[in-house]
Amino acid sequence: MSSAVKIVMVEDDHGHARLIEKNIRRANISNEIAHFADGGAALDYLFSEEVRQNGPMLILLDLNLPDMSGTDILERVKGDDRLKRAPVVVLTTTDDKTEIQRCYDLGCNVYITKPVDYESFADAIRQLGLFLSVMQAPDID
Repeated sequence: MSSAVKIVMVEDDHGHARLIEKNIRRANISNEIAHFADGGAALDYLFSEEVRQNGPMLILLDLNLPDMSGTDILERVKGDDRLKRAPVVVLTTTDDKTEIQRCYDLGCNVYITKPVDYESFADAIRQLGLFLSVMQAPDID
């Protein structure tokens, strides 16, 4: 049995989180979404044994969190042997070119600036949907 990709959303703004989830569902992506409003809880979850054993996952990451920077989380995830293959999509209000470049340097896969123009967000999510539909965990016998 192969497992579907779990979406881990790290977003402290509940309005943005609902909008992101609504757009994901609108793109016909039914994958489970685990939502965290702060970085500490997200890191505890990402580095838990259950998550590390079950992969694959996609991480949607806000950079401006109440307890830490999303770039700290990105750095920890991409520095970990088991988590580094997880695609990370940064969804944030920061459009500073230095910050964007830093995220790509740290290993983020896609950088999307909020507030997101609905069409471009929907397109990005649809592409993510195609990506998620082909990204499956290997069968474990």
